[in-house]
Amino acid sequence: MSDIIYTWDCCTVDCYPTKDEQGVELDDVVYNIHWRLTGTEAVDTKTYTATFIGTQIVSADDIDPATFVPFEDLTNEIATGWCTAAMGPEQVTNLETSVANQIASQINPTSITLVIGQPIPPTPPAPVV
Repeated sequence: MSDIIYTWDCCTVDCYPTKDEQGVELDDVVYNIHWRLTGTEAVDTKTYTATFIGTQIVSADDIDPATFVPFEDLTNEIATGWCTAAMGPEQVTNLETSVANQIASQINPTSITLVIGQPIPPTPPAPVV
């Protein structure tokens, strides 16, 4: 069993087309980030994946024009930093825990769905821990 690899996708954002800050007009000011958190874990020869999606409001108030990041210079890493900072460490941990729980349920399901009149699928061997 390996560790879960978490990946944040924060590349879709909502912006104000223009915003005046300290007498400077800023273009494409991000105020909302659409995020996707995906966890991936490889066990033996199988890969398990779980994903959560959501949005996070980020502050667009009191922006220092000297440190403003123009939209064309934004990266997923920058937006992820803004998003996770706005969430706070407790919420980030809760989301990662939820992803880990989903993956654990895939690895060791506590419930399965069967179809009456159809063959029961073979039970895979338990993963080696």
